[in-house]
Amino acid sequence: MADNPIVGLCTLELHLPGLTSLKEKRGILKSMLAKLHNTFNVSAAEVWHLDKWQMAGVAVVCVSNSTPFIHELLDKVLTYVETHYPEAIIVKQRIEIL
Repeated sequence: MADNPIVGLCTLELHLPGLTSLKEKRGILKSMLAKLHNTFNVSAAEVWHLDKWQMAGVAVVCVSNSTPFIHELLDKVLTYVETHYPEAIIVKQRIEIL
């Protein structure tokens, strides 16, 4: 085995002002998570704030053999969320290389 795989983890805490139900929140997140997966070939899931309709915690994970590639990809994910989901305000973000 030449290189060990590198795992990139991006966690996002989102504020969704104006939503009035979990159904609205889940509709937005379902779309977001599917588009992140299809566009960037990453795994993405809601991981905390599950029962709060105006907050969401999302984790996005990718695997590669290149740390610079992971940073670039996760930066693109952040830009995508900010651009395509203005109703989801990023309150906190963190990128980790594992």
